[in-house]
Amino acid sequence: MSDSVLMSSLRILSDLLNKHYQRKVIILIDEYDVPLAKANDQGYYDQMVTLIRNMFEQALKTNEALYFAVLTGCLRVAKESIFTGLNNPKNLSITTARFDEYFGFTDDEVKEMLKYYDLEEKYHAMKEWYDGYHFGNVDVYCPWDVISYCDELTDDPRIEPRDYWSNTSSNDVVRHFIEKTGNGLTKSEIEALVAGKTVTKEICEQLTYNQLYDSIEHIWSVLFATGYLTQRGKPDGNRMQLAIPNMEIRNIFTSQIMNMFRKEAGRDGELLSAFCDALQTGNGYGDIIVKIESKEIGIVIEVKYAGNSRLETACREALAQIEKEKYDTELREEGYHTIYKFGIACYKKKCKVMSVKVQN
Repeated sequence: MSDSVLMSSLRILSDLLNKHYQRKVIILIDEYDVPLAKANDQGYYDQMVTLIRNMFEQALKTNEALYFAVLTGCLRVAKESIFTGLNNPKNLSITTARFDEYFGFTDDEVKEMLKYYDLEEKYHAMKEWYDGYHFGNVDVYCPWDVISYCDELTDDPRIEPRDYWSNTSSNDVVRHFIEKTGNGLTKSEIEALVAGKTVTKEICEQLTYNQLYDSIEHIWSVLFATGYLTQRGKPDGNRMQLAIPNMEIRNIFTSQIMNMFRKEAGRDGELLSAFCDALQTGNGYGDIIVKIESKEIGIVIEVKYAGNSRLETACREALAQIEKEKYDTELREEGYHTIYKFGIACYKKKCKVMSVKVQN
């Protein structure tokens, strides 16, 4: 549909509502910024900005039949002038206290739902996997996850929690995040997040889609706005303590990290496969020590940023650090007979893995 046809249709609709029905209308627009995100990916961003600006002007500015409108989206996109001429819109973000309890299920609501379905024993699993979001002044669960898990539990009470997020949201933002690891994002920050710790970053709630990945600092804001990270404690101005909210999102992060290593270092074949399998079955990735108790295999990982693309040198330095600091002492003392030591070097989108196998 051309711009002129769309604008004419909106004007006709507005005239009908105003002149013939003499009624006020409410306009609800969900995920209004999705077309901007898609347009940015496909290369027609400026044209989409113009289209949406013209459409909103007809629907929200000059529409005399409008009573009020509600728009939802990930980003406010204020700088694009999409809302040119719109008088005093009220912006309510995930940091705003107003309506904060309505953006998810509270703990009491989840308990009530589980009681209704005689599933009280699933409370701790539900909390570990789907709780952890902090909106305004309230902690909430992801409602889609809670409903989906309860629905499956009514058919099979033995079913374990799983990832429902990936079926409703693109994980491209995490992929971009991981790809930036060689350009300012340190190993310690990834490890801290996956281990359940926090990182403190400055958050900007006014970004444009065509500038999201210009700076690593922008990506923190996007991860926060889209729910991959949430805030802990009280913000200090625009600086917030960020954390992965729950087990579901943690699994998305770790799977993206493993996929990156598979892609960038696939030539290491069998050794890399053992490394990735260890991350899936181990329980200590966040501490850079992986324990596979059933096979008595221990893994020590040291990751370094390779300045000027000195990947091999950085890998050797990582392995030397493992030896010098005796990172494998705990594994030896606990009786692990086979220990793999991995030195991993990253530079922008490049990655190199070197390893040593030790038999006790």
